[in-house]
Amino acid sequence: MRSWIVGISGASGAVYGVRLTQWLLDAGYDVHGLITDAGWRVLKEEHDWDSAHRMDTIHKHFAGRRGTYAYYARSDIGARVASGSFRTAGMVIMPCSMGTLGALAHSLSDELIERAADVVRKERRPLILVPRETPLHAGHLQNMLTLAQQGVHIVPAMPAMYHRPQTMDEMIDFMVGKVLDVMGIDHDVFTRWGG
Repeated sequence: MRSWIVGISGASGAVYGVRLTQWLLDAGYDVHGLITDAGWRVLKEEHDWDSAHRMDTIHKHFAGRRGTYAYYARSDIGARVASGSFRTAGMVIMPCSMGTLGALAHSLSDELIERAADVVRKERRPLILVPRETPLHAGHLQNMLTLAQQGVHIVPAMPAMYHRPQTMDEMIDFMVGKVLDVMGIDHDVFTRWGG
């Protein structure tokens, strides 16, 4: 199946989710996008995205690629991705805030991003979370353990240095590549360790 849900929640590093979305679209995948209000705030602060004109901003960054991008408002609990009968290959939340991660660990779904993740889990499809926070306290770690024990993939945003990245883009691409690995998608986004 060539359709994934990609969520961006309110942790620093929203560029990770943007880059993953762009890669998937360029590779011909369809992406169902969810961005929390806090995610929009981070996109505005870190990347000057115009959160006041969300659809125009989405079109500017994701239109004209091989795959299609469908954006859903955070409160649209009736959206397709809120139903288990709507089939996707799975879901990635990149980055995943500790608030979103905590809600998922306790099966809370006040917003669409949480509901979509809950649906993906109940349908036994892969859910991949990319937490971006440091330092972590015991509650954060416990929530990650709870989710991992339930089969959720936890891929913290921890770029490697063995390939000697020269730019921020190379560090971002490394994390995107690690997530693509967990998604089971072949790529050449980063240089692998050659021994």
